Amino acid sequence: MSEYYNIVSIIKYYMRLMIQIASFLFFAMFIVPMSYASAITLQNAIEGELYTTSSHPELYCLAMNIYFEAKSEPIAGQYAVADVVLNRVNDARYPNSICEVVLQGPQRESWKTKKIENLEDNQRQFYPIRHKCQFSWYCDGKPDKVRDGDAWRKAQEIAYRIVGESKFRGVTEGSTHYHATYVSPRWAPQLDLVGRIGTHIFYRWP
Repeated sequence: MSEYYNIVSIIKYYMRLMIQIASFLFFAMFIVPMSYASAITLQNAIEGELYTTSSHPELYCLAMNIYFEAKSEPIAGQYAVADVVLNRVNDARYPNSICEVVLQGPQRESWKTKKIENLEDNQRQFYPIRHKCQFSWYCDGKPDKVRDGDAWRKAQEIAYRIVGESKFRGVTEGSTHYHATYVSPRWAPQLDLVGRIGTHIFYRWP
């Protein structure tokens, strides 16, 4: 009997060790250039947030998209919005990182740097063109302020779980697009309808 418990203890030890290693590798994977981190910093500090834009910028991007696109949606609807972002990351038609997908859209250079002829490219400042982004909250001209701390922490948790644990991954069955039920975008008839979750209708490429 003692041998049995020794074996069980050894198995539990190695399982804990593997979990720790997997967690380390997971967080190490989601570090992107700090230019993206600065682009997505919230305009107000949130007490008790689970991680920051500097510690895990990719997850932070995803959490921001969940919050601003779907904070009033049921949990399934929030996971669905996150799932669409990850589907785009895995689709060759879109950028291959979470932040690049979330922030995708045409940009214009700031007049402050545009007037400097010999300025290095990496020192120039660019801003998204209003109402031209893939996700409207990023370039709607409104301040990106979190006013609901609980909803923000929930968005961060959802981002972590869908990426790190694959929780509800695939809930949209490969969707790369969605829109609210009260709008009818021109692109909708060109895609295959997948279904509705909350107040969003989801589509994928034919």
